[in-house]
Amino acid sequence: MRIAIIGLPMVGKTSLFTILTGAHEPVRHGPLEARLGVAVVPDERVDRVAQLFRPPKVTHATMEFLDFPAISREALQEPRFLAGMRLAEALAHVLRFFASDSVPHEKGSVDPVRDLNDVEAELILSDLVMVEKRLERLEKDRKKIKSAELDREFELLEMARAALEADRPLRTLELDAEAEKRLRGFGFLSQKPMLYVLNLGEEDAPRLHEIEAEFRRRHLDALPRTDVVAVCGRIEAELAELGTGEAAEFMASYGLPESGLGRILQASYRLLGLVSFITASETEVRAWSVPAGTTALKAAGTIHTDFEKKFIRAEVANWKTLVEAGGYAGARERGLLRLEGKDYVVADGDVLLIRHG
Repeated sequence: MRIAIIGLPMVGKTSLFTILTGAHEPVRHGPLEARLGVAVVPDERVDRVAQLFRPPKVTHATMEFLDFPAISREALQEPRFLAGMRLAEALAHVLRFFASDSVPHEKGSVDPVRDLNDVEAELILSDLVMVEKRLERLEKDRKKIKSAELDREFELLEMARAALEADRPLRTLELDAEAEKRLRGFGFLSQKPMLYVLNLGEEDAPRLHEIEAEFRRRHLDALPRTDVVAVCGRIEAELAELGTGEAAEFMASYGLPESGLGRILQASYRLLGLVSFITASETEVRAWSVPAGTTALKAAGTIHTDFEKKFIRAEVANWKTLVEAGGYAGARERGLLRLEGKDYVVADGDVLLIRHG
């Protein structure tokens, strides 16, 4: 649940970080270290369920973002910079689409596809250096020890090296679950899921969805673990300062049905393969984020380890069904509150009532 925001200088990534997390004060301890912020994930489903139960506490899901200094070959050679990026589950690369005479681009012109390729090349080069160092060590170890484990690792890294030398990021490799997990353990940057955030100018805001769709079709078609979302950073910055009613009116003036904040977080969920379920009572309504495919037993463990150990069953209803039924009692009377066992796969938007010993 931690995403690293990266990009070239003057593309709007720190502004995006501030909009997402509300963290205005810099807390970097060094010029190459990231700062951490937490974004609350807006979710109408949680709000609607909370209106039904009216608890004193409502807890939305959260997602952590790391705001990194401008990416460069020099930065990617610094251990602290690399270590911070390796901790992230995914990368959000902010690409500049907006033109501005007062904010010059370091390369002299605005060309998001060039910037995409340049940064991807640096990530690939960083991974290639790491792969070659590990292969050198493995060659020495394999001469001393006969080990099937070392042989498997060597073969996997040889495959990774071939991809990187062909300028292919590691996220494009087709691997089985075991090899994927083994490779992920190295923290390779080009293997991490990538979200491209297109930072548009105000004049392009009415065409936001069109630009996003065209970029996806032309540059991301069939690429695995890659997604794109277009936003207008300047508009989002102004929205962050407005109340709910004013924000809706402001978005309508640009023809925007929703804020970019929500769209970025939704795209992040898709990219990381996450779903949300809800627990609801008179004391708290809360959203929980889990990987798609999570069973009711593991979901119970997410709430509390004792719930997993002493799990009996889960009573389940879709959030909308529960709201329309007026609560658990109404859902039970209509036969809409299902009893599910430990192997039930939790669906996005489920409300779970865990029964345990």
